[in-house]
Amino acid sequence: MEKVEDIVIVGGGIAGLTASLGLHKLGIRSLVLESSHSLRISGFAFSAWTNAWRALDAIGLGDSLRQQHKQFLWNVATSTITGDQTTAMSFKAKGKLDHELRCVNRKLLLEALANELPSGTIRFSSKVVSIEESSFYKLVHLADGTIIKTKALIGCDGVNSVVANWLGFKAPAFTGRAAIRGWINFKSNHGFEPKLLQFMGIGFRSGFLPNDDTSIYWFFTSNVYLAEKDMEDDPAKLKQFALSKLENVPDEIKAIVENTELEYIMLSPLRYRHPWDLIWGNISKGNVCVLGDAFHPMTPDIGQGACSALEDGIVLARCLAGALLTREQSGESTEKVESESEQYKKIEMGLKNYAKERRWRSIVLISTAYVVGFFQQGDGKLTTFLRDKLLAAFLSALLLKRADYDCGKLNIS
Repeated sequence: MEKVEDIVIVGGGIAGLTASLGLHKLGIRSLVLESSHSLRISGFAFSAWTNAWRALDAIGLGDSLRQQHKQFLWNVATSTITGDQTTAMSFKAKGKLDHELRCVNRKLLLEALANELPSGTIRFSSKVVSIEESSFYKLVHLADGTIIKTKALIGCDGVNSVVANWLGFKAPAFTGRAAIRGWINFKSNHGFEPKLLQFMGIGFRSGFLPNDDTSIYWFFTSNVYLAEKDMEDDPAKLKQFALSKLENVPDEIKAIVENTELEYIMLSPLRYRHPWDLIWGNISKGNVCVLGDAFHPMTPDIGQGACSALEDGIVLARCLAGALLTREQSGESTEKVESESEQYKKIEMGLKNYAKERRWRSIVLISTAYVVGFFQQGDGKLTTFLRDKLLAAFLSALLLKRADYDCGKLNIS
């Protein structure tokens, strides 16, 4: 069975839904193919920095999400080796909050994006297995036998992206590190202040971020590939491993990990795309492009994975709509008289503009995240000394510098 769609977005995560909603707000319909049977909420929550809120404002969701998430006032890092506080960075400048950081519940964000889309935009249980050329179209083959013919194919299908593979990208490289992520909901107010609390040890980094008054998201990234210790499918072992490394943290912090229910603990191997792959690779090719983790998977060391996915969605929608919604000098839409070749060229131009705008931004983020992670999770005496004694403030400042970015508005005038 073959269906025809103008724009197909593969993947219903943050990047895919943001791009679809951006296009919708600009009057362009898309179809989102999501392999899961419902919205994917793995990962529980994420750090939403200043750049993410600018993107959310552009899509019209910033104010409603702000009401549901606490704004952070401080970033505080402590060495578990010495017990000393290595960083205490305020987000205030000249008496006002100069930088915006909140820990956003992933489920709430995805639901907010999905609820703004027209009914039928997201097709669940639609796994893409292959892509085929067909003149000025792409044929998207699904696991259930359906074939969708589309004028534009947007890959937002994660680190194992079928679309990125079609564009010629290699599989993302494994860093040798892994992240344990957890989320806990208290029955009443947990009492923690709106601060990003980080604890640095030998070969690991852990962080604790309140979502709101009753829930906290936490992470533990380690230089040990935990799956080799038979932990990947055993949340109880993951919890005990994290606790064994957090012996020298306050009891109230350990209690967060101890009281997290096992169903809210998960393990993620950390992968990234080499920056040089983005220098030479095809971010777009003809009427195909990639966004989010399909484009620039990165380590979580500067908290920019989800933030940059939001940026991608806004820029893609603006560039593609800017190319498709051009008008003849007479003022009439060219849609009725354009040939397939002309439409293809417009789409190609829009995707090229998107790739041009996002290439170097993504290279900088991937590189910065890797360097910060190298020092923050160093397991040698030299890297640990540099992290705790010399580079702590510099590394923290890099987070703010990379977050001070504006992807722009949706308007294409």
